[in-house]
Amino acid sequence: MDSETRIAVVGIFVEDRPNTAQKVNEILSLHADVIIGRLGVPHIKENAGVIALIVNGTTDEIGSLTGKLGSIKGVKVKSAVTT
Repeated sequence: MDSETRIAVVGIFVEDRPNTAQKVNEILSLHADVIIGRLGVPHIKENAGVIALIVNGTTDEIGSLTGKLGSIKGVKVKSAVTT
């Protein structure tokens, strides 16, 4: 890991999975180069889901990913980034 990249954990809460899952997956695919781990857990009964990501990228790359995800209606994003 060089000094410009950071490791982060990104938590994504997806509501209304049938209408948001495709948009979320498109954004994750666009940022696949910084994603080093992904765990997705659907909550079928509630039409919701939770995705946990481990990412390694610059603060700009991580911010771009989380910003795009957070702009989707019904998606909430929280991240913890190393210093």
